[in-house]
Order: sequence, then C-alpha cells, then structure tokens
Amino acid sequence: MSEDLETQIIKLVATDRLYIPSSSFDGKLERSRKKIAVSLEIPKDKYSGERAYVKIEEEDKQKARGIREGIDEFSRKYPKYGIILNGIIEEMRTVREKHLYFGMNEGKRLTNEDYLEILKDMGLGPVTAQKYCDVALDISRSLIKKREEKERSILIGWF
Repeated sequence: MSEDLETQIIKLVATDRLYIPSSSFDGKLERSRKKIAVSLEIPKDKYSGERAYVKIEEEDKQKARGIREGIDEFSRKYPKYGIILNGIIEEMRTVREKHLYFGMNEGKRLTNEDYLEILKDMGLGPVTAQKYCDVALDISRSLIKKREEKERSILIGWF
C-alpha cells in the first residue's frame, strides 16, 4: 500500500511542477492580452485588416448584485442583523478550508519518466510530451529559483 501511495504522491508532485510553468505562462498571457486590448486605437469602433479585425460593441445587460454588495446593503438596512451576519460569515471562513501540503523528501528528485507519464496521461504523444517536458522544466527551474519554495499545497475541500 505504501508503494502505491508513494507513486500517487510522486504523480501529485510531478503534476504540480508541470502546472507551475503553465499557470505562470497563462497569467502572463492574460495580463498581456488585457494590456494590448486596452491600448488599441480603433477608428470608429471597428477595424478590418488583411488578416484580422476588431470591433467594439456596447450593450446594456442586467447583472445580479454581487454577494458582498448584497451583504453590505443588508447591513445598511438592518445594522444589528448585518453585524450578526458578517460575524457568522467570518467565523465560517476561518474553519472551512482543508489544504494538502506536499513535496519531495530531502535529496530526492523526480525522474524524466515521472513527468512524461503525466504528460502522456494528458493526451500528449511521446515526442510532444518530451519536447514540452524539456521546455516546461526549464521554465519551472527558473521560477523555483526565484520563489525559493520547498513545499506546495492544494486546497482539497471545505467543511
């Protein structure tokens, strides 16, 4: 049973280490996308070029009030009950999360095969998995040096 548990933990560590560069890259792309979109100077709300187009449309939509806005409004109308409601919410937040912390033992490393197995499980072919793995691990190594973190965690539930 402990060997099976060890295998599962190794899969978790390998999956997480592959997630880090992808997540970082995703965040950079998201920020860049917004920056570019905001900076565009579009003539008359529309542009159509040889290969690309862009347009701006404004539309009135009804949106539901956010939860925090609803609580704030309730608290303004019913201050006494608003204090009680906020207290209940804060109390529940402090006991609801369950985290799983994990990492590798001192001096132990994941093998290339550990990473490749995860990538193959994600549907990548052997050649693509190896190419992605080489690049992702280079990125991961440079990020780990900057972060200097040894242990990772995942939120696994609430109660």
